[in-house]
Amino acid sequence: MDLLMILAPVAALVALIFAFFTARSVKKTDQGTDRMKSIAESIRRGAKAYLKRQYKTVGIFFAVIFAVLIVLAFGFNLVNVFTPFAFLTGGIFSGLSGFIGMTIAVNSNVRTASAAEKSLNAGLRVAFRAGSVMGFVVVGLGLLDFSIWYFLTRYAFQLDAQAVTNAMITFGLGASTMALFARVGGGIFTKAADVGADLVGKVEAGIPEDDPRNPAVIADNVGDNVGDVAGMGADLYESYVGSLLSAVALGYAALGNVLGIVIPVAIAAIGIFASLIGTLFVRTGDNLSSKSLLRALRRGTYIASAISAVGSLAFILIVDISLYYLFFAMLAGLVAGVAIGFFTEYFTSDNYRPTKNLASSTRTGSATTIISGLSLGMLSTVVPVLVIAAAVIVSFLACGGAENSDMGLFGIGIAAVGMLSTLGITLATDAYGPIADNAGGIAQMAGMPEYVRERTDALDSLGNTTAATGKGFAIGSAALTALALLSSFYNLVKDKIELADLAIMNPAVLIGLFIGCMLPFLFSALTMSAIGKSAQSVVLEVRRQFKEIPGLLEGIAEPDYHTCVDLCTKASLRQMILPSIITVLAPILVGLLLGVSGVAGMLLGATSTGFMLAIMMSNSGGAWDNAKKYIEHGNYDGKGSNSHKAAVVGDTVGDPFKDTSGPAINILIKLLSIVSIVFATVIASFPSLL
Repeated sequence: MDLLMILAPVAALVALIFAFFTARSVKKTDQGTDRMKSIAESIRRGAKAYLKRQYKTVGIFFAVIFAVLIVLAFGFNLVNVFTPFAFLTGGIFSGLSGFIGMTIAVNSNVRTASAAEKSLNAGLRVAFRAGSVMGFVVVGLGLLDFSIWYFLTRYAFQLDAQAVTNAMITFGLGASTMALFARVGGGIFTKAADVGADLVGKVEAGIPEDDPRNPAVIADNVGDNVGDVAGMGADLYESYVGSLLSAVALGYAALGNVLGIVIPVAIAAIGIFASLIGTLFVRTGDNLSSKSLLRALRRGTYIASAISAVGSLAFILIVDISLYYLFFAMLAGLVAGVAIGFFTEYFTSDNYRPTKNLASSTRTGSATTIISGLSLGMLSTVVPVLVIAAAVIVSFLACGGAENSDMGLFGIGIAAVGMLSTLGITLATDAYGPIADNAGGIAQMAGMPEYVRERTDALDSLGNTTAATGKGFAIGSAALTALALLSSFYNLVKDKIELADLAIMNPAVLIGLFIGCMLPFLFSALTMSAIGKSAQSVVLEVRRQFKEIPGLLEGIAEPDYHTCVDLCTKASLRQMILPSIITVLAPILVGLLLGVSGVAGMLLGATSTGFMLAIMMSNSGGAWDNAKKYIEHGNYDGKGSNSHKAAVVGDTVGDPFKDTSGPAINILIKLLSIVSIVFATVIASFPSLL
């Protein structure tokens, strides 16, 4: 069975080779005029400068954590000796996923705009292929990191499989930490720029979106790349690795042999090949409707899902037919991911009633727009919660249920892996959105024909829906992965506590539960406040330039783009520190005060409220954005009308909801679990105050 583990590095290399050649093919496409190239270069420089400064800041934090882990591992024997080094590789690979994805994005935005001048299908193909580079880099690097550590610990250090899984469950710490910094920092940057540009440019000055006269327009387009691409890449790398690590740990605990490791890895590997085939089916005609574009992307994802399901079933039956029930767990996760994606699309796409009703509410002003958007987001939590509950019930019962709880928990882990098995193509449909958004900005700033902007707007509108779908998908997988990680945490400490200590009426559990329920709200408050403060500085700077630069609004003077980029960079790097530190320290502090029981309650509370809050914020924001675009297409008096102004306000509120606070919560709930697992020995050594 150990020989089958070769599937992991083989699939990883296939994914990375596919990403490499796809990136090469994208770079061979035309970049358009010199004006387009100049604008794209400004966006490219700003994005790279931000990431360079972000990595320096994060590097300091990583050095401190690495030193702490070294002391705990070699000085006190309280954490696994491999953890400090795996912490570094996880962080590096997570950051590298985002960096590579952003690099291809800033090189393909101008090419997408140029291709859209030829046809809608050409623009879609360039943007989607560029997005697929991100998708396959994430899954390729994730499986590569896993493979390196598995074969190193198994063969170089001669650890048995049990010791390997015990060690590797802690390896997600670096990836989760990097993902949190990337998502929060990049999210603050992009939304500060976006909000500042919209409030002064569109609402106050009445100039179009992405107008070159707006001093914040380059910062806005830079933000799409550092937040929605680099941040998202690090985020989903962490999701992918976290689900795989938790599944192999639970698998070995349940089966007691290497097959418990092989099956989750094989499902992930098969998903890579399925995703690769699915990308070949994404194409469309020149119909500008969102429905035709959605059909093109759905075709690819549905085909990939079907191939992944059939391939996984065949593999399980071949290696051990008696484990056939694991397929139902995998299928439950896969179907749950597709279902969450569909219902997220229903609540956020302007093809359906909820977003159209939200657009209708703009006729009576900003207040009703905000109320309707919040209501829509709250309502949209119902189906995903029921879907995840159904996936947990099916996967748990199919694999043994209460009679064999270890196998039941392994089933939940398999469901999480199944949901993320087709991440290669799912992330491609998500990452293409910011590229299309940038292409529209370049088309506007470069003065390209109006039909080009219409095509890029059609791609961008679809991108808002696919981005919301991707976030819902990531949040759903986070819930399943967090449950699996919680089970792994219990397995590590169960010898040190009684099951009664985890009873709901235990005061330590109750207090931990309340603290856990509060953490997503505290985290969201800090990130929303950070965006508000950062956006204020951008608003004041844009107003200053409009006032002090003669001829700027008339289009006869050039704005100072660099100052807005610099403002967003400094603000985002400064504001991302506190939420990240709180997330890392919370499980340790709760554990030192309330013991293992308090931490278990905290993890349960954070997962429950974080899951729903993340969905609510993500879907409200996506619906507000598409309601604005629905009006801009000519509905309810179109651009410049009172309805449009109200929709812009709604979109401005929704931007930090959907692109910063909401998606970062899914990292929060998993990082809390990972930190708890890494420091489980430390936590278990301290008695609860209660």
